[in-house]
Amino acid sequence: MGKKLIGPFSQLLSLTNVPVKGALSDQQLVIKEQAGILTENGKIAAIGNYDGLRENHAHDATLVIIEEETVCVPGYIDCHTHIAFAGNRANDFALRNAGASYLEIAKAGGGIWSTVQHTRNASEAELITNIINCSKALIKQGITTIEVKSGYGLSVKEELKILRAIKRAQESIAVDLIPTCLAAHMKPKDYEGTAVDYLEEIASELFPILKEEQLSNRIDAFIEQSAFSAEDIQNYFTKAQKMGFDITVHADQFSTSGSKVAVQYNAISADHLEASHETEIKLLADSNTVAVALPGASIGIGCAFTPARKLLDQGASLAIATDWNPGSAPMGQLMTQATILATTEKLSNAEVFAAITFRAALALNLTDRGRLQPGELADFAIYKTNNYQNITYMQGTLKPDQVWKKGINIYTKGKES
Repeated sequence: MGKKLIGPFSQLLSLTNVPVKGALSDQQLVIKEQAGILTENGKIAAIGNYDGLRENHAHDATLVIIEEETVCVPGYIDCHTHIAFAGNRANDFALRNAGASYLEIAKAGGGIWSTVQHTRNASEAELITNIINCSKALIKQGITTIEVKSGYGLSVKEELKILRAIKRAQESIAVDLIPTCLAAHMKPKDYEGTAVDYLEEIASELFPILKEEQLSNRIDAFIEQSAFSAEDIQNYFTKAQKMGFDITVHADQFSTSGSKVAVQYNAISADHLEASHETEIKLLADSNTVAVALPGASIGIGCAFTPARKLLDQGASLAIATDWNPGSAPMGQLMTQATILATTEKLSNAEVFAAITFRAALALNLTDRGRLQPGELADFAIYKTNNYQNITYMQGTLKPDQVWKKGINIYTKGKES
């Protein structure tokens, strides 16, 4: 793959020198004007003044000339999704808005178990198609790395079907899919043993296959009153760590205890955190665990948002993701969700962009993307605007005109990728 010089851009938001933890002001953003990106072998070789780069590389690089006023930003990273699913839970949303409780919805045939049943009944090919379609929708938003969880199988056989579908979907999609095993989503209703028995079966039978087939290096668990307790999950996470898996946690969504477990196991991330209070916020801020806010779930359920402002002010690293799933967060619109969170939690543009780029990458234990600087992946999105502030100002309605992944244009608005 030869060199390419892309530009000039009216503005380029590199996010270099922005810290990985704590609050940020927009004054910390370096905006490069009339900039260009030199790519080589899928990575960024140089960032700088376009005319200077062109003078030095016109002889050895393919020129991709941007003739309109544009803003270039790092490719976004959606670090928490559940897009490997089948079925529809529109009735859950209607019932919830009409005042039904979680238990009432479950009794009416809804909830996570409804999606489990639909996903079990779906073929691997059907799951692959849905993953690809959802991924294409995310690409159009400028997202170049997508975490994808299992968790709607809840048996060794069905979890394998989902994770193999994610792996096969990767063969047909240009962005990176990061698979996560969420077999500990809830204790399946058709499992006759205890929650601990179920977790032991998953750990002993599924974990070795994940390693053997390279299906996932990430183990997630939902720690909540309706799922698994902090005590239930101890041996499960201990075994996962001994086998070399990264740990991540669905934590503090409705009650606290998950964030404490996340920090105890040095989890890569603790996601949700809507119920986190001062104790949990300080615990996370004093750790290296990335706090992941999922505003789509707050919108879908109608509950409080993650205390993003307090987390940042205490010194935490904050990421924002869609939580795209068929139940609580069906929107799947990252920038819209991030800017809604920004208005309620008073987040700066710097905090929003950091949360959906390099800080989100850290929530996936990735350090090679999320900034526009030499050595990182050439993942970026290009908007037809002359002011980067318009991206958040338009609250997700301003979409990228182009999306590039590893130095290749994978999407142009109005054209099939």
